[in-house]
Amino acid sequence: MIKDNQKNFNRLRLIIDALIAIGTYFLAWYIKFESFFAVDDEVGRLSNEYYFSALWYIVPGFLFLYYFFDTYTPKRGHRFSGEVGGIFKANIFGAAIILIVLQLIKQLNFSRSLIFIFVALNTFAVTLVHFFLQKILGTLRKKGYNVKYVLLVGYSRTTEEYIKRIFSNPQWGYYIRGILDDEVPIGTEYKGIKVLGHIANLDMILENSNLDEIAITIGLKDYSRLEEIVDRCEKSGVHTKFIPDYMSIIPSVPYTEDLQGLSAINIRYVPLSNTFNQIVKRVFDVFFALVGIIITSPIMLVCAILVKTSSEGPVIFKQERVGLHNRHFWMYKFRSMRMQDENSEKKAWTTKDDPRVTKVGAVLRKTSLDELPQLFNILKGDMSLVGPRPERPQFVEQFKEEIPRYMIKHQVRPGLTGWAQVNGYRGDTSIYKRIEYDLFYIENWSMWLDMRIIFRTFFVGFINKNAY
Repeated sequence: MIKDNQKNFNRLRLIIDALIAIGTYFLAWYIKFESFFAVDDEVGRLSNEYYFSALWYIVPGFLFLYYFFDTYTPKRGHRFSGEVGGIFKANIFGAAIILIVLQLIKQLNFSRSLIFIFVALNTFAVTLVHFFLQKILGTLRKKGYNVKYVLLVGYSRTTEEYIKRIFSNPQWGYYIRGILDDEVPIGTEYKGIKVLGHIANLDMILENSNLDEIAITIGLKDYSRLEEIVDRCEKSGVHTKFIPDYMSIIPSVPYTEDLQGLSAINIRYVPLSNTFNQIVKRVFDVFFALVGIIITSPIMLVCAILVKTSSEGPVIFKQERVGLHNRHFWMYKFRSMRMQDENSEKKAWTTKDDPRVTKVGAVLRKTSLDELPQLFNILKGDMSLVGPRPERPQFVEQFKEEIPRYMIKHQVRPGLTGWAQVNGYRGDTSIYKRIEYDLFYIENWSMWLDMRIIFRTFFVGFINKNAY
């Protein structure tokens, strides 16, 4: 039944996407040639029939691209942002193909601006419609329609995490029948989900239950039985998936390599270990650091004057930090504290109502203006615009012993701003949460994520309520 529903739903989406392509193409044609914005230029203009005949190629072409970029695959448990990415890629690819074909057939009179208008309208319309379709489907699943019935095999910490996610996301449409395990007593419950029996009862339960899916959630200690359990599940013909109990060790999206048929899972995949990605990010950093220095130079001049006239000492304060590949560097800031000896400066973080902070320094810290000199650190290559915030050597030595995976943050350049900072983890906040957000950034880096963080920094990142 679920498979039939999915097929019907995909057919419906296919028809809707075809209608959207036709509609947005007609609208683009109207805006280009018939609307208030149209330019009255008949020289070289192709006939309306010629323009509309292009739909015979554009509509199936775009539907194929949506299929190619996985917009029609089942989306239970997936974020909508992934589908948005596929829609954008399909439309950009489609526009590029149309332009290339027009050049190859030497059709110079076909309006390029019509193509751009169409792609913009189509991207927006398809994204909006798919969003509403997902919301409608999620609402139906919450009400008990299009539900998948799941049996869990094995009781482990992964089992509990899986149940938590299912309960907190009813729009996914999963209903858990129960759990099978050989060690946990029958009748044991977790959030209302009972242990129904032993794994040996699997065949009998599969025969007498209407299940859509089996999720193998055995613990690490039982992995010697994994092959046997998979064989028994697959003999039933029920779709089976394996949820590993080592997600605390490997990333959520593991990077695998094929070593002549032998799969190798990299414990940590860092996109910025790729040379091309490094070059792109470095060019981005240098360009925007230069732009930032030019734009903020009047502000930096005012800050420098205020620091110099408010207390004795240098305008720029430099502090040793640990950066890429554990290399030490001097990070620059506008001085926000009174002059003190080196031992006092190293002893701890700044705390609330810290007597060492000057009045001007308190304002600079609260508004993050004291960080502006780090634009020069970015030009030097010590730092990046976006990345984990760098820490002092003595705290690095402390945290690497106390916090699992802490040192992974040094596999990328430290940043002026970061994913942890725009999510509120700055200053005197949980170091554990900061590392959690830093690791997410490191494993999921993209230029789009960098731009998103920079955008959010302008709205939530400058005023720091945790800065003292």
